[in-house]
Amino acid sequence: MSNLDEIYRKLEERNRQAELGGGQERIDKLHRTGRKTARERIEMLLDPGTFVEFDRFVVHRARDFDMEKNLISGDGVVSGHGKIDGRLVYVFAQDFTVFGGTLSRANADKVIKIMDLALKMGAPVIGLNDSGGARIQEGVESLGGYADIFYRNVISSGVIPQISAILGACAGGAVYSPAITDFILMTKDTSYMFVTGPDVIKTVTHEEVTKEDLGGAMTHNAKSGVAHLIADDDEQAMMMIRELMSFLPSNNMEEPPRIKSTDDPNREDEKLQEIVPVDPNKPYDMKEIIHSVVDDGNFMETMPHYAGNILTGFGRFDGRSVGIVANQPAFLAGVLDINSSIKAARFVRFCDAFNIPIVTFVDVPGFLPGTSQEFGGIIKHGAKLLYAYAEATVPKITIITRKAYGGAYDVMSSKHIGADVNYAWPTAEIAVMGAEGAVNIIFRDKLTDEDKAKAVQDYRDVFASPYKAAELGYIDEIIYPKHTRRKVIQALEMCNNKRKSNPPRKHGNIPL
Repeated sequence: MSNLDEIYRKLEERNRQAELGGGQERIDKLHRTGRKTARERIEMLLDPGTFVEFDRFVVHRARDFDMEKNLISGDGVVSGHGKIDGRLVYVFAQDFTVFGGTLSRANADKVIKIMDLALKMGAPVIGLNDSGGARIQEGVESLGGYADIFYRNVISSGVIPQISAILGACAGGAVYSPAITDFILMTKDTSYMFVTGPDVIKTVTHEEVTKEDLGGAMTHNAKSGVAHLIADDDEQAMMMIRELMSFLPSNNMEEPPRIKSTDDPNREDEKLQEIVPVDPNKPYDMKEIIHSVVDDGNFMETMPHYAGNILTGFGRFDGRSVGIVANQPAFLAGVLDINSSIKAARFVRFCDAFNIPIVTFVDVPGFLPGTSQEFGGIIKHGAKLLYAYAEATVPKITIITRKAYGGAYDVMSSKHIGADVNYAWPTAEIAVMGAEGAVNIIFRDKLTDEDKAKAVQDYRDVFASPYKAAELGYIDEIIYPKHTRRKVIQALEMCNNKRKSNPPRKHGNIPL
């Protein structure tokens, strides 16, 4: 009996050692930087008591530089599966207390194991990144480990949701795994991402830059558009991932979860009747409209600090999860430019991959003019958004609140590129361009001021209203603004069993 006790005691001791990672001293040091340990993060992320760990006793296999004298169970990554709101997810968390969370061949194999399982089981993968990059002592084996992970990220793309949280360092080749995943979340003050660090930049280009300015959370949320969400700390980051997951299906063959809603589908908001100013040059906040019409006013915005002229995010209508894309007249008049086109295009493609209907609110004066836009490739980048909407086969509902001018009218989920239901408010102006500009071109300065004012009004009455488009069937219904919520819910119900597939092909060639 005592022999058996000894065997079990040994297992207990080995488990205890593994759970300590790099030891108490390193854990305390990590806590002092405002970060949590890998295990603490997993505990906050998953439903209590659901985490099942794999490969707890894996150690590295390196035998150079005396590495064989330093073997730590788990080898710098904690991996396994658990549940979020009762649904299966796979998770790996890099453990900074063990070799700085660096990637070895052995711990890459741990990540690969759960990625392969996730693909087989049709469940999301969540990566919690906090790593010093490749383990230099292992050379090309570590690089091979990275590439094996990248390959799986690509193969899983559009099949299972992949979410990356950057909770510390993520540098060099390590950044390319998160870059392929669907959403990147970063923590303020404690996380950074870059391909080459400040020291290398200084040596090569003589630029001086801090880690924070080069690749901090705000840099990637506001300037580069690499990251989608920003959290104050590890705990808020885990809560944001849980909320994001609530809108997503487990895989591309499932529908997103529908939750029971207590918000009346027929609820009306009188405030919407007057939200659009009579003066077409006056801004208003599109977010007010979104918050007013979605269930319980809950809109989870993605990329809120980037390309503010377009809004993207998730909401619910009568318990159904939808992706929302909306021009924002309160920022750059809601004009489409390079950054907003790319932001919205990627979001539309994500929703389409995962069977999430797309609701589009339109108030767009056109594409942003200027040499920097043309030289930057607005033609190619604007085409991405057009391509994404046209390719998407999920239900597409569009509401034009005010301006829908020129090519931007076409691009913003118009009837012509496959939208299922197109509504317009009575305040909608659907035309090739604004009335003033149109009259100047049509009459070429042949009119007196008085005649010109009349011509502008005539043009506005005929073209800059929703009625011409409605007469042609390009708009299905002109609705009262206060009825928007009910109308969107009716349209989503109608489209519930939508079946559409594009011609068979390996894949299209989106203008990247």
